[in-house]
Amino acid sequence: MFLHHVQLSMGSEKEALARNFYVDGLGLTEVPKPPSLQQRGGCWFRKLEGDRVLAEVHLGLDPGFVPSDKAHPAFLVENIAGLEAMARRIEVGGYELSWVERHSFEGYQRFHCRDPFGNRIEILALDSSNR
Repeated sequence: MFLHHVQLSMGSEKEALARNFYVDGLGLTEVPKPPSLQQRGGCWFRKLEGDRVLAEVHLGLDPGFVPSDKAHPAFLVENIAGLEAMARRIEVGGYELSWVERHSFEGYQRFHCRDPFGNRIEILALDSSNR
């Protein structure tokens, strides 16, 4: 079994904000929604390795959306340098980011951030110094 995608919510008609965070901050690529779903609004983002999908996030419109304090997807990046580079891109974009739990998960380094809609996102990398 594989995880196909993660669905997150956003306020109505905020696709431009989603693109800024998920493309510029996380480095995902926007992909077109299937024609049968386009009328619903929202947007989809994907990370590919060749033709293999490594991660996919769907942002759906929810006018009454209230973000969760704890629920979140976690994305694994290749190494600590990649983790720190992504954190810099997210901070430059002006998004909330915290390293408070950087060393709190054995074998990993990580940070948490919030997308423009308040969704909590975890980014982590294997910590080869703790193996």
